[in-house]
Amino acid sequence: MKLRRGRHGLHLFDRASGINILFDEVQVPEVEYHLAPRYASFALTNACELKCPYCYAPKSPARLDAHKVTAWAVELAANGCLGVGFGGGEPSAHPDFAEICEQVSTSTDLAVGVTTHGHRFDAELAERLRGHLHFIRVSVDGVGLTYERLRGRSFADLLHRLETIASVAPFGLNVVVNEQTLGDLDRVYELAASKGASEILLLPEQPVGERGGIGAGTEAALAEWVAAERREIPLTISEARIPDGIPTSDPFAGEPPLEGHAHVNAFGMLAEHAYATETVDIGASLIDALEELSRGVAVR
Repeated sequence: MKLRRGRHGLHLFDRASGINILFDEVQVPEVEYHLAPRYASFALTNACELKCPYCYAPKSPARLDAHKVTAWAVELAANGCLGVGFGGGEPSAHPDFAEICEQVSTSTDLAVGVTTHGHRFDAELAERLRGHLHFIRVSVDGVGLTYERLRGRSFADLLHRLETIASVAPFGLNVVVNEQTLGDLDRVYELAASKGASEILLLPEQPVGERGGIGAGTEAALAEWVAAERREIPLTISEARIPDGIPTSDPFAGEPPLEGHAHVNAFGMLAEHAYATETVDIGASLIDALEELSRGVAVR
């Protein structure tokens, strides 16, 4: 198990099982705190075949260099990071996607995850990724006709791809929740249960462009839906926007920005999260960029 030292104590993590153990009774001297965030996300590319109206990814063409991603991952791992997640755009649209996953999983002790629409997962890609991914998040945002209307792809094909994805690593389903998808949550839950998904991640729609994000009425309905008793599939919710009335469990309440999470966009800029507008150029060292960005975030 990997050991991380921080203000909350000693944190043990096993990437194969996903088990986390926190010894919060242990006082760690500040000089021994690890410098990297617990988790870092990378937008490998802005490219994506889908045109979901609520997508936050920039439409400007950009993608990260595979060698830089691996080098940054090595630096993160050496400084206490526990896992990385590859997204986009569509990460599997990056020409070196499989190679990046292979390199990071073999050259570091990081857990490697990916968020994908899933339609590029065929037998060949699955074979290359098997053993190099620890968790896969599949964006669905609805089922049947809702899925096809919003995502412009065959729902039947998605079901077929989920079988392939399940052969690679444990997976979960992601749902952007808005007025169009709220009514599909029960059927998404049934889909997750029938396909063996490990969890469902709820993503209340964020304001993007002219779209104002999830409405107040939908937020209230989402909170009511979450409150209903469901035990088969765990539910999680994006930290970016947690509607009132949804209970949360945050063992790291009040931690400084960038300690828990940092994001690298497809232009090679470091940000607090994917929606943040304040960024710094990573340059030669991601850890140095973290320190520079944390100074700017701290004085906002």
